[in-house]
Amino acid sequence: MERYDIAIIGTGPAGVSAAITAKIRGRKILLIGNNKISDKVSKAHIIKNYPGFIDITGKELSQAFNNHLKSLSIDITEDMVNAVYAMGKYFHIQGKKNNYEALTVILATGVDVTKPYAGEYENLGRGVSYCATCDAALYKEREAIVIGFNEEALSEAEFLAQTAKKVYYMPLYNKDKDINTLQAGKDSLKDNIDIIKGKPLSIERREDKMVLIMEDRELAADGIFVLRESMKPAQLVPGIKIEDNKVITDKSMASNIKGLYAAGDITGVPYQYVKAAGEGNVAALSAVGYLAALNRQWNKERYKIKKLCITSWLDKTDVIHSFLF
Repeated sequence: MERYDIAIIGTGPAGVSAAITAKIRGRKILLIGNNKISDKVSKAHIIKNYPGFIDITGKELSQAFNNHLKSLSIDITEDMVNAVYAMGKYFHIQGKKNNYEALTVILATGVDVTKPYAGEYENLGRGVSYCATCDAALYKEREAIVIGFNEEALSEAEFLAQTAKKVYYMPLYNKDKDINTLQAGKDSLKDNIDIIKGKPLSIERREDKMVLIMEDRELAADGIFVLRESMKPAQLVPGIKIEDNKVITDKSMASNIKGLYAAGDITGVPYQYVKAAGEGNVAALSAVGYLAALNRQWNKERYKIKKLCITSWLDKTDVIHSFLF
């Protein structure tokens, strides 16, 4: 598997800034996110405090970010990361589409303001999942509920429907408009997908079934998939230090896990584009410095090993020489 110097997760101001800085510093980078850059940025009406741009719209700023990335030949890998594991000398990144490896990671995923449903965390891995494409094989001839917070969730529901007996899909984006659109185009969906309306309140496990409790009714299935736009940091990176749903970092944007940095809204207030971009720059420079220190350490270790080998070879030569002569 290809191993990158720096993996940057997120394509908002923090992620874009980090990618630009790391690329200019000559590092092999992986930028994971969305080609649309950031919905939060693109939907902004007017941004008044971004240096160099006077009263720029979010759509215009997103295009400027994209243009800057393209000018440096930085590609965006479209994927959603489910987990980041510290493996000692590198990080393993589990995406919905592929897996990746990197020596350092910068988290710039933004902040998820939605609260977990009652019973969601308690049943995570016991009937509740955040990745339909990952766990689809477990639902052969079984029923599942998919709660989608964005349009991409529908493709996961369709993938799941290839294996599952029945999929109940509940879109929570744009409410009635999108539900009506989906129902109007039901013929294009698989026969075993039902579009449902409702407001989820909580999740319960009853015997061998998962039950989604809504305002007006309940729905039981073998599993429930909650597909948000981003994952909570605590679920994304096992062992990362969190406080009030924000990643704790020092001034270099380093987390408590060596080699892992965080930038932007994920580190807490203020939720400002300028602040996010600045932190992305700092995180990238810190990651570059960390890699340089790693390289120096590896060179020292290689020198010690080389010296040991030469010394051992000379010792053996002396023994052979004394034996022969």
